[in-house]
Amino acid sequence: MADSNATPTESGGRYDFDPKEYLQQGAWRDVRLGLHRTEELLERLGRPQDSLKIVHVAGTNGKGSTCAFIASILQEAGYKTGLFTSPYILRFNERIQIDRRDISDEDLLEVAADVREQALAMDEQPTAFELITAAALLHFAQQECDAVVLEVGLGGRLDSTNVVTPEVCAIAPISLDHTHVLGDTVEKIAYEKAGIIKPGVPVVSNRQPADARRVIEQAAAAAGAPLTYPDFSALESHVEGLHQVVSYGDTRNVALRMAGVYQPDNAAVAVEVAKALRTRGFAISDDAIARGLAAAHWQGRFEVVDDRPTTIVDGGHNEQGAAALASSLRAYFPEGGVVFAMSVLRDKNYRAMIEDVLPLARAFYCFEPPDNERALAADDLVDAIRAAAAERANDFSACVAAPQAVACSTPREAVLAARAAAGEDGVACCFGSLYSIQEIMAAIEEDKRAASAE
Repeated sequence: MADSNATPTESGGRYDFDPKEYLQQGAWRDVRLGLHRTEELLERLGRPQDSLKIVHVAGTNGKGSTCAFIASILQEAGYKTGLFTSPYILRFNERIQIDRRDISDEDLLEVAADVREQALAMDEQPTAFELITAAALLHFAQQECDAVVLEVGLGGRLDSTNVVTPEVCAIAPISLDHTHVLGDTVEKIAYEKAGIIKPGVPVVSNRQPADARRVIEQAAAAAGAPLTYPDFSALESHVEGLHQVVSYGDTRNVALRMAGVYQPDNAAVAVEVAKALRTRGFAISDDAIARGLAAAHWQGRFEVVDDRPTTIVDGGHNEQGAAALASSLRAYFPEGGVVFAMSVLRDKNYRAMIEDVLPLARAFYCFEPPDNERALAADDLVDAIRAAAAERANDFSACVAAPQAVACSTPREAVLAARAAAGEDGVACCFGSLYSIQEIMAAIEEDKRAASAE
């Protein structure tokens, strides 16, 4: 994902490099799971992780939203809170935040220089994600954060974030994703995700498939780690507009800023994490929990960015994410008629993703995720949509036509076409790849400016 906010470098010596370029070298293509490089790098940096109180979050879908809820609760409770997430949506600095403010370019250059100096002295060079993990932990330690919410990058057991001993672990819903690295069954993937569980450290898990739940419970028992699931039978929520109003335990009638019918589950996990943190010495009131849930925001997760037409940007990038997106769309727009701008990576189960949203669709405008070697060509996505529609021909009638599918050359072209096709009173939804959101947001803002100028 290209970043247009590159930092100018100082000439000569320690600062003669671009920190964003350095910390992204190889990006996700450079996957070499293992902890030894991160451990050595952090040792050279003085083990900054040892001074931090961390909540460690793994899972397949919903990690980012869960992290946002937890960080917001901690901040409302008065704790200086670091947040480390990936990938970024609009600019690289989003990945390292304190009290929901992005790291400054100046601080990023300073901390990257420290990391680079030590990494260059290592026999085996760290990967991009290992470098950014070390930079984040060092920055949080230097800024004396009271708490840190740390999102796993890939898997858990061998992910570079798994060099910490957290106060609490949380596991978001697990499903098949990154199967070429993590394994081809839910059980194998759950084993990797459950690898963040540490001896005696409380664990909070969201709803899980039976196979994943069994693996998590076995890992927690083996580590002597108390495991909690929210009491979802006590979770109440209802729709108001395009948002959920949630009640759970002592937290009553909280209007979530984050839309999506799956967010109440993530909020309940965050509440249970807050309760577990109380047992670790954190002073978190019920009022702070309610305020934190209400204030939490996460870009690109069923985010409503315009109302003429209603325009939703969603980072659903795999089968589970598309299913969650479809559930939310059905809840808010039961009549369907949604116009999609869609892009996917070819190593995802994009046929299943299409099946999830097809019954809700009036049209698809397809594009290729930019600057990604794993991107599925727009024409191939169009062919897959048409094939899925043909297989479900009996679901359509003379009154409800099969959705059209059109290939577009750029994200901008697809987004503008989808919004135009939806019309002012319709619904446009842009989804399929997190790596496209930056371009999608830019196109929507351009269209909004053009409309306001008329």
